[in-house]
Amino acid sequence: MKKNLKYNLIWLALVIAGYLALYISYSAGMVNLFLDNILVQIGINIILAVGLNLIIGFAGQFSLGHAGFMAIGAYAAALISMSNPTYAGFFLGMAVGVVLAGAVAVIVGIPTLRLTGDYLAIATLGVAEIIRILIINMKDITNGPSGIFGILPFVDWQMVYGFMAVTTLIVVNYIHSGAGRATMAIREDEIAAESMGVNTTKYKVIAFAIGAMTASVAGALYAGYLQSIAPKDFAFTKSIDILIMVVLGGIGSVTGSFIAAILLGIINMYLQDFGALRMIIYALALIILMIFKPGGLLGTKELSVKKLFRKFKKGDDQNASIGN
Repeated sequence: MKKNLKYNLIWLALVIAGYLALYISYSAGMVNLFLDNILVQIGINIILAVGLNLIIGFAGQFSLGHAGFMAIGAYAAALISMSNPTYAGFFLGMAVGVVLAGAVAVIVGIPTLRLTGDYLAIATLGVAEIIRILIINMKDITNGPSGIFGILPFVDWQMVYGFMAVTTLIVVNYIHSGAGRATMAIREDEIAAESMGVNTTKYKVIAFAIGAMTASVAGALYAGYLQSIAPKDFAFTKSIDILIMVVLGGIGSVTGSFIAAILLGIINMYLQDFGALRMIIYALALIILMIFKPGGLLGTKELSVKKLFRKFKKGDDQNASIGN
């Protein structure tokens, strides 16, 4: 218990250190509007990638519907905050979006998660497209394909950083819980897990719902920061963008999702001046990375505080033995 408390305190210290580093950078005027936009987008992408990695990397379910759940969160937060233009209205909209996304994930997940591989990917892609088409056709509520403009700027880098830390903590705690171990057992061998009494449908749906709810949070932050949203923002290509981050970082590595989101954010930042060539260069960079690291940057590895402490302790023990 004391060890777990110590490691939790270390992670808390790392989160605080990261916040202080960003706070000092902003206070010193080192971050302009362009860089602020990049940092916020990276934070939102981390939330999306970590949530999708839970579904793909830890539950073993291939989903292409993340953009649809992101759209639910974005539109719920936008519509409710427009009618109640306060932080209370924005957070109420975020909460409504999370509940709706979770409910849709459960309703959709129970029948579709019985599928596997390409069939599941097509089914989840269909769900995302249904959500987007509904948004386009509900013109009286969502303003149709024109989208929603004039959303008040409720979101800043501090809010994104806070939700990034909270959602990651929720996902990581789930992975290391009993339910998380059952979920990973399903990923390794669903038939064997079911023969041992694991309710495979239950745990797959739970992981799918948690991933969907984190995507909804990211969608709300996206709407509150950019101050405008449209159905085209949540098309099939958005799901592919999130999938690329998961694959690039390493399927089954939360740390990898962080690194991939940061790396791709930096690449996008430096490619802004290349205009139409930007996407070609971006694609070539991804191809080169995947050729040399086909399992992703980290594979299934995690940067563990426990492992670092063990290495330091081992080094101290060796130095002590040499000294003696």
